Amino acid sequence: MKMRLQKIIADAGLASRREAERWIAEGKVKVNGQVTKLLGTVADPKVDTIQVKGKSVVPSHEKVFLILNKPPSCLTTMTKDPRGRKTVMDFVKKAPVRVFPVGRLDYNTQGLLLFTNDGELSRKLLAPKFKVPRTYQVKVRGVPDEKKLNRLRKGVRLDNLPTAPIETKALRTSGKNCVLTMKLVEGKNRHIKRVCELVGHPVIKLKRTHFSALSLKDLPLGNFRFLSPKEIRSLYKAVIPDSD
Repeated sequence: MKMRLQKIIADAGLASRREAERWIAEGKVKVNGQVTKLLGTVADPKVDTIQVKGKSVVPSHEKVFLILNKPPSCLTTMTKDPRGRKTVMDFVKKAPVRVFPVGRLDYNTQGLLLFTNDGELSRKLLAPKFKVPRTYQVKVRGVPDEKKLNRLRKGVRLDNLPTAPIETKALRTSGKNCVLTMKLVEGKNRHIKRVCELVGHPVIKLKRTHFSALSLKDLPLGNFRFLSPKEIRSLYKAVIPDSD
């Protein structure tokens, strides 16, 4: 079945669809030995020979899902860092097929990061319309009062646009600081850090504990595990309610 090149590349787990489009425009993709720079180009991955940066694209029919307990001081990227810093791909080298992260966590943010080679599901999990929740444990400077917590619960403005409400609870105080739990259904750039700064309580430490119904459980920092069939079904149900 023919489909757009960027979808074939994304579904093979090589990159996001947007990055695949950039590769095509830059002339890094060949179909049957010929460079193509047209974003509307279609091909059949079972029939045509598709190469990205000189390497053949092998469509993966086995869907793989895993979560990594991402350590801090680690980049969420699929490419090597020119400065030699660790990336999340360094921690999932033993996966049986090439997988890619679903979304990203900032360099110093730790916790649950989902990986898969199912490009279509990945895009749906990140799409704002499906409102897939992500939960974080957040240590902030100072102790926010109820008025400031309510500002977060109602949503604030970032880039002059309103954010969705954030479920926010104060878990405990830690010296002169406070630990919050925050659940949000959208993921703007540096979202939690920016909203906390807006209410006057900068983030000291940030850890993602849940993605949809997935949790870290007892997964050690820097390790990954494969999802159970039940957990995989829960991801599909989050975006396709009638799926089995």
